[in-house]
Amino acid sequence: MRVIPTDIQDLYILEPEIFGDRRGWFFESWSQRKMEEAGITVRFVQDNHSYSARKGTLRGLHLQKGEAAQAKLVRCVRGAVYDVAVDLREGSPTYRKWAGVELSAENYRQLFIPRGFAHGFLTLRNDTEFLYKADNFYTPEAEAGIRWDDPELAVDWGEARPILNAKDSAAPFLRDCDFHFPYPSGACMPDDPPVQ
Repeated sequence: MRVIPTDIQDLYILEPEIFGDRRGWFFESWSQRKMEEAGITVRFVQDNHSYSARKGTLRGLHLQKGEAAQAKLVRCVRGAVYDVAVDLREGSPTYRKWAGVELSAENYRQLFIPRGFAHGFLTLRNDTEFLYKADNFYTPEAEAGIRWDDPELAVDWGEARPILNAKDSAAPFLRDCDFHFPYPSGACMPDDPPVQ
């Protein structure tokens, strides 16, 4: 598995090695040992699965506050998404910067998102299924969000009028939020460059 750094501190693309033959294919989607060798030390406790019927559906930007903060490993198993993570860790060299990556059933890529990030995705096809692991259990009272079109973040979603639910439509701007994340976050603190 290749661990590919992004332009954002501690945010990594994971690209598995695919073993295929006439029957189909196989790959490791997670290996605790390989991730620890790359400096990613996290223990996942919950898996989530979402389905979006229509292209242009936007879910985000979401996070959990305080002790309920989550590191995530996300991937698309049907269809395709444009996945976005925003660094909200005060003191990080990439504070308030974002990165976006296409994840699809065909490219097999995953994105590792440490604690202290907001996360969201836009579906690029109809009938898209999205999986993610989390290192902390969902806590309703710690749930928070940021407006998908916050001008302070200026995320380029490539879609001016996405399909949103009421909660995401009414999410506050970052300037009106009261959460704080330290840096480093504790979910991923590699000292050395990622291994290939």
